[in-house]
Amino acid sequence: MKGFASDNNAGICSEILKAISEVNSGHVVAYGDDAITKKAELRFKQTFGPESEVFFVFNGTAANVLSLKALTQSFNSVICTTSAHIYNDECGAPESLTGCKLLPIETPDGKLTPELISNYLGGRGDQHHVQAKVVSITQATELGTVYSLEEIRLVTKFAHSEGLFVHMDGARISNAAAHLNCSLKEVTADVGIDVLSFGGTKNGLMGAEAVVFLKPKITLDFKYLRKQYMQLSSKMRFIAAQFDALLTGDLWRKNALHANAMAQKLASGLSDLKAVKLCQKVQSNGVFVQIPREKIKSLQERFFFYVWNEKRSEVRWMTSYDTTEEDVDNFLKIIKEEL
Repeated sequence: MKGFASDNNAGICSEILKAISEVNSGHVVAYGDDAITKKAELRFKQTFGPESEVFFVFNGTAANVLSLKALTQSFNSVICTTSAHIYNDECGAPESLTGCKLLPIETPDGKLTPELISNYLGGRGDQHHVQAKVVSITQATELGTVYSLEEIRLVTKFAHSEGLFVHMDGARISNAAAHLNCSLKEVTADVGIDVLSFGGTKNGLMGAEAVVFLKPKITLDFKYLRKQYMQLSSKMRFIAAQFDALLTGDLWRKNALHANAMAQKLASGLSDLKAVKLCQKVQSNGVFVQIPREKIKSLQERFFFYVWNEKRSEVRWMTSYDTTEEDVDNFLKIIKEEL
């Protein structure tokens, strides 16, 4: 029985397995100097624009850390939300490996605004203070909400006017773009994002993430950073082939739309339960709810999931590209039995 703990728990989608299998023959040059990787890099330029440059890595933490490292020096700071993955779930890697200080901002919905960011720009030019250099936003946010295109545009316009870069943690960028019914370029390059951590693993890929630079000249020396941080794959073709398949025929959108739809179905099925309170708008593939504290353990024993905020008795239920309607119905049945 599939769980609702994380979209990381899902397997590899069949189209991706096929793509891996198709390049698993013969010998090709290692470290990305092969025709398969070059084809995937071209696919990224077609998707994000001719000025974009992609670098493949193994996991999302590496994509985030390397993105920030490319934009900063050790005396800089990175502005993010308190719910951001770089702040909560990367074991201090961003601060440890970049030397930068993270400046977390409390938000009710996981989103930053120009007004919130402006409060963290003090001390600029003062040698006693860290110097703000990057704003990092998450799309979709860690709370399952989605920035509108205009909300992102306002953030990037303000940040750039203050001499700041904007990084997007796009672990679930596909789910966000599917919700907004827009292209990947429209939700990134077209609204001013400088660097994107493009997530594949949560959308059906296997150990495949990417750093996408959307502006020219930012990529200077990045290939050396990737190698130094142990993220240069020798058998690059197996990562590249996955992304080529994901971006071909909008497979990314198909997988994301399905995951989003299953989250909507789950949320809808909870609407008549007085013991369940929805905490956030369901705009991607996450459902955040408050449930009676004493019921969490027994529910987890039947369907594993994570507690998001123990103090508020808030839990997170995630759907994925392979969640079925039957899975949702079974889960709802168990929830109703327990509550």
